[in-house]
Amino acid sequence: MTLTADRTVQEWQERITPDRFAGRTVIVTGAGSGIGRATASRIAREGGRVVAVDVAADRLDAVVGELGEAIVAVGGDITSTEDVARIVAAAGEQIDGLANVAGIMDDFAPVHEVTDAMWQRVLAVNLTGSFQLMRAVLPAMLAAGHGSIVNVTSEAGLRGSAAGTAYTTSKHAVIGLTKSAAVMYAPHGIRVNGVAPGGVATNIAIPAINPTGMGRLQAFHAILPPPAQAEHLAAAITYLLSDDAINVSGAILPSDGGWSAQ
Repeated sequence: MTLTADRTVQEWQERITPDRFAGRTVIVTGAGSGIGRATASRIAREGGRVVAVDVAADRLDAVVGELGEAIVAVGGDITSTEDVARIVAAAGEQIDGLANVAGIMDDFAPVHEVTDAMWQRVLAVNLTGSFQLMRAVLPAMLAAGHGSIVNVTSEAGLRGSAAGTAYTTSKHAVIGLTKSAAVMYAPHGIRVNGVAPGGVATNIAIPAINPTGMGRLQAFHAILPPPAQAEHLAAAITYLLSDDAINVSGAILPSDGGWSAQ
């Protein structure tokens, strides 16, 4: 038998589970586009109330227009403690889930060419923002005795050949944050997991690419599986948020078309 390369994505039909999130309130960051929007949409269509967060507040208008009153739109920057407080206040006393989806890319620079500005911004959004929201929602989850948090890391959190220094560092750190919280809060009925996407067809902005870093990484990128759709990632995230994953905590689920197995 001869195996030949096929870089097409298998046809897939999203299957909604009615009422899987009925009575639940879930905060989703980066909800204005891409994976965050697909995740917010799926939760809402499965009966949940979604606090949809995006730094670009205008992007949320279309989400509200599509999904209606199931969406509570909050424009805010997750690196701001004041905005994080507003997000939690919008959710109210009951917070059943948090999907930390918001993130930014770096410019693929190696250590000796990373600027202070790039390092600080990427770590602030990808790591500190996720940490701040976790810290803010956990008191409500502790009081309720249950909760589910899903942090979106990346294939770059599993290897060193996917992105630049700043992004790779931030996503490795998100895995550490996830695993630590999973251990700390397991006795309190709170599950914390991560999803590690590979390539995904979204509109995430990539700064001007660093030629040194990309020159080194190109050979590794040549073996990437074809990009997934945002809805593929939403399926994995909502699984971990839901009671379908009741016995899963501290897991990092690669949703990368098999890239992590290479």
